[in-house]
Amino acid sequence: MAYEPRMTNKNEISNLNHSPKGSRIAILGAGESGVGAAYLAQQQGYDVFVSDFGAVAPHYKDHLLKWNISLEENGHTEAEILAAVEVIKSPGIPDKAPIIKKIREKGIPVISEIEFAGRYTNAKIIGITGSNGKTTTTSLIYFILKNAGLNIGLAGNIGKSFAYQVATENFDSYVLELSSFMLDDMYRFKVDIAVLLNITPDHLDRYDYKMENYAASKFRITQNQRADDVFIYCADDMETIKGMEDRSFNAKLYPFSIEKKVTTGADLENDNIVINTPQEHFEMSITELALQGKHNIYNSMASGIVAKVLELRNDTLRDSLATFKNIEHRLEFVGKISGISFINDSKATNVNSTWYALESMTSDVVLILGGVDKGNDYLMLRDLVKQKVKAIVCLGRDNQRIHDAFEDDVDIIVNTTSASDAVQAAYHLATKGDTVLLSPACASFDLFKNYEDRGNQFKAAVKEL
Repeated sequence: MAYEPRMTNKNEISNLNHSPKGSRIAILGAGESGVGAAYLAQQQGYDVFVSDFGAVAPHYKDHLLKWNISLEENGHTEAEILAAVEVIKSPGIPDKAPIIKKIREKGIPVISEIEFAGRYTNAKIIGITGSNGKTTTTSLIYFILKNAGLNIGLAGNIGKSFAYQVATENFDSYVLELSSFMLDDMYRFKVDIAVLLNITPDHLDRYDYKMENYAASKFRITQNQRADDVFIYCADDMETIKGMEDRSFNAKLYPFSIEKKVTTGADLENDNIVINTPQEHFEMSITELALQGKHNIYNSMASGIVAKVLELRNDTLRDSLATFKNIEHRLEFVGKISGISFINDSKATNVNSTWYALESMTSDVVLILGGVDKGNDYLMLRDLVKQKVKAIVCLGRDNQRIHDAFEDDVDIIVNTTSASDAVQAAYHLATKGDTVLLSPACASFDLFKNYEDRGNQFKAAVKEL
């Protein structure tokens, strides 16, 4: 039987979206999503209580105080939270957190900010999920639709919170980056155009270390879709195809592939992306794409199908695919010094992301790897490392697993514990024509605040060379 995370109490589900105004809504987590949800809930007439187990960032605290919204930090007052008719929780809070267990024991519905905000907008929703490429593809779709003149918002796991934009803007459509954690707490929310890029092992600690549980979370993006909706997916991704075998879909299906011919959807023919929908046809050489590399062909295909489903003009789509600039910290070109290129891919926090980065490299690479290892299986990197990597610079407190994985494949592996030292070491190991690639395959919080901090310190160190 397919795994269905979250609520099992049917009364909880039936109570969703039926809370009377003036009722207490508790919001756990005072980050971007929590603060946005608090503002929207107050606007809709709810009694709002925000609780964060840790310290709240000053700018978020200032917003909540300005709006006269009740806030506590550095701990949870259970009585205040359990008085709520509904709880909106941050995606980062796991189900095993004690406060979540107590909320569920009391039968109080727990939902995401996305679920809550969706009640108060009739905008068309384009939702993107997948283990890798979500942010790039979400940003590319937004760029294409914005260039086409659509009145469109960008939210989810990127930018301003969906709830805050629903409260303050009047967009006709939204492009939402949806993580598995967000999808877990979504029930009635409907995505009009759903994109599933791929499913590879990630965050398995949140899914009982079972791949089928993680996959089930990703497929929640298709729940509630109807016959006039669209589901876009990668026909080359084994886990996606496996997951589709025991599921039924109401929406129109649009696969994309670089390995096989696709009748309706997108495929690769003579190095041209070819997109066919019932009313539309589009072709573009992969050499003209702004985003290069095999993984970015997939991202461009998925984005192009969205554009053609919406019947955007071919010249608008072609111009957007050719001129898009990638997001910060995702294969971001930093500069060239002494003929050595420096690329910041700090957002690569798992092995799959680093594989995609290496796959796109066309020169010899000095690879900066390391950080907080989430149980990484480095085996999938070995062939690319043998082909392309001349040296590895470890950036982390514990680098032993990297040494063990690659000591037979790379002649030089060195240890560093700061971005500055890593950049200096990589610079001295590289020669003219090489690329220094920061693509850590690990989380960042052993030495940095987050992946952005790691990427920014890397860029600053490059500029100091």
